[in-house]
Amino acid sequence: MNWQIAPLDRTIEADIQARIDQKTKPLGALGQLEQLALQIALVQQKNRISIERPLMLVFAGDHGIAEEGVSIAPSSVTQQMVLNFLAGGAAINCFCRTNHLPLKVIDAGIKYEINPAPTALIVQRIAAGTRNLAVEPAMTIAQAEQALRLGATLAEQEIVAGSNLLAFGEMGIANSSSAAAILAALSGAPVTQCVGKGTGINDEQLAKKIALVSQGVARITDQSPLNILAELGGFEIAQICGAMLATAQAQKLILVDGFIVSVAALLAVHISPHARDYMIFAHKSEEAGHQLLLQLLNANPLLDLGLRLGEGTGAALALPLIQAATSFYNQMATFESAGVTV
Repeated sequence: MNWQIAPLDRTIEADIQARIDQKTKPLGALGQLEQLALQIALVQQKNRISIERPLMLVFAGDHGIAEEGVSIAPSSVTQQMVLNFLAGGAAINCFCRTNHLPLKVIDAGIKYEINPAPTALIVQRIAAGTRNLAVEPAMTIAQAEQALRLGATLAEQEIVAGSNLLAFGEMGIANSSSAAAILAALSGAPVTQCVGKGTGINDEQLAKKIALVSQGVARITDQSPLNILAELGGFEIAQICGAMLATAQAQKLILVDGFIVSVAALLAVHISPHARDYMIFAHKSEEAGHQLLLQLLNANPLLDLGLRLGEGTGAALALPLIQAATSFYNQMATFESAGVTV
């Protein structure tokens, strides 16, 4: 796919920074919110910035490597959690409700199909889960391209419907194995630095997970992002990556959750580097490897709450900070307008 992602136009950056600096506060006193407002203003290129129809997209997929026992839960839990999302009972549902953030759930390729599919479920199944990345390619190149296209098309539809910020979450038993493998392959970092305990496996399972991920990474000869995605990825990771690329192409904001979603973001940046300009990083995950990811992406996340759940929970929690950044930028008085002399 040929992505046409423009870098941010920084010709007005000095004007935006001057506007922020003239607010009734000491220089830099709003800390990270100031950088956030600057980024949003650079993306939107408007005097008045706004978050319109923000939307959480949670993509679910299963992974063949789960059969190796690298998670505390079997693949059937992915289906059960998707049903929980649809019923409104998961943490992501709670946080989305709290912050008035609409949520959509996508079956990108879970092992156990929900049949008949409820109307609330967006069905974009590539297959009933990927193959076992430890012993063979997780998917074909054609499947990887299909997943990227499906994610992109969905993002494009939501942007046409009025969204200017898309947040991303995921669900998939063993997807931390897939994400760690992609991270190791893209970065060249030791697998031991990329693999963590995921859902809370014990030390013996962790050693096995490291060995299996190492097998998959060692198989890679073609270092292109698309091949790495096909060899090691998950259908949900691929669809998130495609959706992020389409969002950046439309010059809208991407709200990145934790470890798994950040791996999709890293893939997107490897495919089209300017995609990074449109990404806001919600939080620092407790999952091993996320700190490395954030460094590779030159990201300063908004929150550090010790989260390691996924689902998009960190992104949902970060949304009020993004909205606060827009409100101070738009509404806060300047020293001149308030008659404050310093």
